[in-house]
This record gives sequence, C-alpha cells and structure tokens, in this order.
Amino acid sequence: MSVDIFQSRTDTLVSVDELSKKLKKGKPLRIKYGCDPSAPDLHLGHTIALTKLRELQDAGHTVIFLIGDFTAMIGDPTGRSKTRPTLSAEEVRENSETYQEQVGRVLDTSRVEVRFNSEWMSQMSSADLIRLASHQTVARMLERDDFKKRMAAETSISIHEFLYPLVQAYDSVALEADVEVGGTDQFFNLLLGREIQRAYGQESQIVMTFPLLEGTDGVEKMSKSLGNAIGINEAPEEIYGKTMSIPDSLLPSWIELLADPSWELEVLGDSPRDQKALLAKRLVCRFHTYEAATKAEAHFERVFRQHQAPEDMPAFELAANTSLLVAVMTAGFAKSKGEARRLLAQGGVKLDDERITDGEATLGAGEHVLQAGKRRFAKLNAK
Repeated sequence: MSVDIFQSRTDTLVSVDELSKKLKKGKPLRIKYGCDPSAPDLHLGHTIALTKLRELQDAGHTVIFLIGDFTAMIGDPTGRSKTRPTLSAEEVRENSETYQEQVGRVLDTSRVEVRFNSEWMSQMSSADLIRLASHQTVARMLERDDFKKRMAAETSISIHEFLYPLVQAYDSVALEADVEVGGTDQFFNLLLGREIQRAYGQESQIVMTFPLLEGTDGVEKMSKSLGNAIGINEAPEEIYGKTMSIPDSLLPSWIELLADPSWELEVLGDSPRDQKALLAKRLVCRFHTYEAATKAEAHFERVFRQHQAPEDMPAFELAANTSLLVAVMTAGFAKSKGEARRLLAQGGVKLDDERITDGEATLGAGEHVLQAGKRRFAKLNAK
C-alpha cells in the first residue's frame, strides 16, 4: 500500500515515516473520524474529511465514525472565546440519530464501524479519569491557541474544558486507532491522542488534518452555531440558494475542497455566477438527486431572478380571519408563537409580496402566498 492516497488533498500528515511502517504490515488501518452531535445536521465542512475517508474505505481500510455523545455534553472548546454551553443527554441523543443516516450520503455505511464514546467513558471510574488526567500538564494545555487567548484576555476557563481534549485522545486508545483525521483546528487534540496512546502502551496514531471550509458569510469557518453553514440534510432549494449566496471570493476554495473525485472541475463555467450555479447543482445532486437539483435550479431562477413565487409550494387551508401569527406557525415557519412574533417583528414575513410585521393582522378569504425569509413559501387557502 502507498502513502500517496493519504497525502493527496491533506493539509498535514504526521508522520509519513510512521505511516509507511504501518502500511508495510499489510493490514487495513483503523481510521478514526469523530463528530460531536452538537447540532442535528452534518454540514458541507464535514464532507471534506468524509470524502477522503470514502477513498480510504474503497482502498480497503476500516473507517470508524465516532459519534462523540459523551464529549458533546462537555462542549468542544476549540476556537471558542468563552465556555461553550453543554447539551442535555436528550439533545445529544436526538442529534446522534440523524448523523448515522447523513454520513451514509458519503460513506458506504455497510463498511463503517459506528461507535459512541459513551461506550467506554460512561464506564470509566473517577480513579480512571484521574489517571487519564495525570498524563497531561496544565502548561501543555495552555499551549492551545484558544486557551492561551482566553488567559490573555482574562476570560475564564472551566476545568471541565481541559477534559475535552483528554477524552478525545482517550477515544483513540479505546478504538486502537491507527489514524485520526480532522480539521486543522483539531491539530492539538489529534497530537494529544498520539501522546495518550503512548502513555497507555499503544503505537501512536497518524494524524491527518484537512483545511477548514469558510462559511457562507466568507468570514468564519462553517459552523451551525454561527449560522453560516449548509447542512447536507437541508432541502435542495436551501442547499442551492445558500450556495448561490456565497461571496465570489469563496469560489476557488469551495470548488477545490468540496469537489467529488468524479467532477470535471475545468468545465465549471466562466463567470462567478455560472460557477456557483454549477457548483450548487452538483452539491444538490450529491446529497439528493438529479431531479431534485433540476427543480432547485428552476426554483431559484423563478424566485430570485424572475422575482416570482415558486410553482410548487406546500398548501394549507385555514379559516378566514385567522391571525398571521397562527398562519406562520401553520405553514411551519415557526414552532411557537414567540418565534413567530420575532420573525414578524424582524420583517421576515411577506403576505402576497407585502411585508407584514403585525402578528394580529388577519387573512382575508381567498388564496394567499406566505413567504418567510428568501426561500420559504406556502400557499394559504382561507375559507
């Protein structure tokens, strides 16, 4: 087996010599990729590593998709300027359930080992956790860029945040990982995995990092919590429309990082708009179907270029004189009256192309088009 497949499209590989020795043994490598279920959807940024994992999977290696249900309740401090809110066990469980279906859109799930780090962490005793913590120093932890910045800014760091990289590192021990992959922001944690494996008498894992995908705002890395992400489970119209909204400056990196190996990149088009349109269509094809991509393209053209309501809209029947507040909830644009009021107050709702902010306004008899934001429409039949 060659190291070439591991090096292509990889930002960092530690270390090539160690990888060569592992490959010479002729055994499939155990390759770990972990995601914390901190949001219900995997996003495009996750697919950079997942695409490489599919290549390695097809080359005969074993991919372990680790769902960090235990670490999600701690909260990853990576890149955070303050302590991250922890998730409840129920939130973690609900988000975890969606991950297994979504990862199958890139990986062959029949050949994926899906694991949860609660399997071993929930069984770890207090003495075991203290032993784990003894293998790392506070000084070493404070070498992390995010912790260093928070110390300089005199922003508090909770002790439980030091446990996050230690638990992530111990996951590699529990799984006997040969390789761990992640974004460049995870480099410290992945290197710590090498140290902790040695402390527990194992060979150190190879570390592979991949570039981070900038979010739709063109400023921060893609993140659900920052509101600049495109989930691979989102509706075709959302994936298409959000891709069309990205700044032109993002196009080169998005095309390079999100390309499926089967794509012919040289025919993406001349103008930035043409390139975005083809990229958007290909992304919808990848995570939905060609038919869905064609419909999403037509939807975008009709709504955003011709400024017309889409042809296909969910339809709802209501009584005449129903309040707009109730109509917004009925259409599924808000889950509660409070959320509906905020949406209206922010100017995010139009009725028959007229912006409405008063939730107590009522529907007249007849058919209406209700719009929330730029891409959500519903047909209302008030009787």
